[in-house]
Amino acid sequence: MKNFVSELKWRGMIHDIMPGAEEQLNKEMTAAYIGFDPTADSLHIGNLVQIMILVHLQACGHKPIALVGGATGMVGDPSGKSAERNLLDEQTLNHNLGKVKAQLEKFLSFEGENAAEIVNNYDWFKEFNFLEFIRDVGKHISVNYMMSKDSVKNRLETGLSFTEFSYQLIQGYDFYHLWKNKNVKLQLGGSDQWGNIVTGTELIRRKGQGEAFAITSPLITKADGSKFGKSESGNVWLDPEKTSPYQFYQYWINLSDADAKKCMKIFTTRDQKTIEGLIAQHQEAPHQRLLQKELAEELTIRVHSEKDLDVAMKASSILFGKSTTEDLASLDERTLLQVFEGVPQTTISKDSLDEVQNVADFLSEVTNGIVFPSKGEARRMIKGGGVSINKKKIISDDEPVDKELLQGKYLLAQKGKKNYFLIQVN
Repeated sequence: MKNFVSELKWRGMIHDIMPGAEEQLNKEMTAAYIGFDPTADSLHIGNLVQIMILVHLQACGHKPIALVGGATGMVGDPSGKSAERNLLDEQTLNHNLGKVKAQLEKFLSFEGENAAEIVNNYDWFKEFNFLEFIRDVGKHISVNYMMSKDSVKNRLETGLSFTEFSYQLIQGYDFYHLWKNKNVKLQLGGSDQWGNIVTGTELIRRKGQGEAFAITSPLITKADGSKFGKSESGNVWLDPEKTSPYQFYQYWINLSDADAKKCMKIFTTRDQKTIEGLIAQHQEAPHQRLLQKELAEELTIRVHSEKDLDVAMKASSILFGKSTTEDLASLDERTLLQVFEGVPQTTISKDSLDEVQNVADFLSEVTNGIVFPSKGEARRMIKGGGVSINKKKIISDDEPVDKELLQGKYLLAQKGKKNYFLIQVN
């Protein structure tokens, strides 16, 4: 059985570790859990750090438990927040919980001796009334202890509701409940969760006269200091409806070399020797972006599918490399528009396309001059072999326009290697 703590250390995934945690993991198969917040109907790649910690935990022979916070999602964690968030209703939370569970199931094995489990803390909080909670839980943790936590201290000036103040007690009780009922002895999480986690270990010590442990991972940032998991359009989600497989693939392909080295350790299960070999290979020819390609391919398959990877790679090759008309035609409309987001676009009528006499007229006058300002310039570039429509090279300026529309409504013009123009036909 691999040593879980050693595994996380070389991967750069340990921030704090409670004394005795490593000894507990070395002593026996240990059940450990991480909580996931269901405030959205998808996890994002910031959450992927914690998912991969559970993957590594299971690979080291221990039992991973993913807690989806149906109850805590109704309260809101103040950790790292500058203001109180809007609370979600039960119907929205249940919808989100279902989606999050389905994503977690892609990463963990639910079979075997150390089969993963997914639990929902609403199941044990729904029958817990307020008076019972403050009597049976609240009396074990002092206000002084709760006030000492950074998540509380950082919000005292701007304001903190009793709802948020009580969050650490609720999360602490989650740990106590899992310790008592499922023999969970370790809680894992991001470094911003340390205060909430140790409240749980304290509650287990005081209320249950037991022992439990905590390990946290560093919050991942990019080499330039920006927040990991964010793109120009916001979070990079695991749900293909929120972040398409093409956009997901592109996020990893566009990582800097420094970030790619770090991410190979965090987001893959490849061993140290393999990763060090890939890094050495990458450094011999950085322009080939070996690490970025390996990451993008492995994670797109794991989060989406091999078919989605194939589409994402075809889409990428259309803009950045060699591709065919068939590759272009295979893209769905959403991916097509994402690939060519930001290129000059214009709209023409179906009638004007039907009436156009030749390709030179089309690329200058009919397309409102976005491709070529004049027919003479269009002719010169066509003669030089630098023009194509839908990836088919134009041979002569007087040939007819190929009216086979992409997705029934688009034509893609290209001049030179990198200048694209998208024409929508209404």
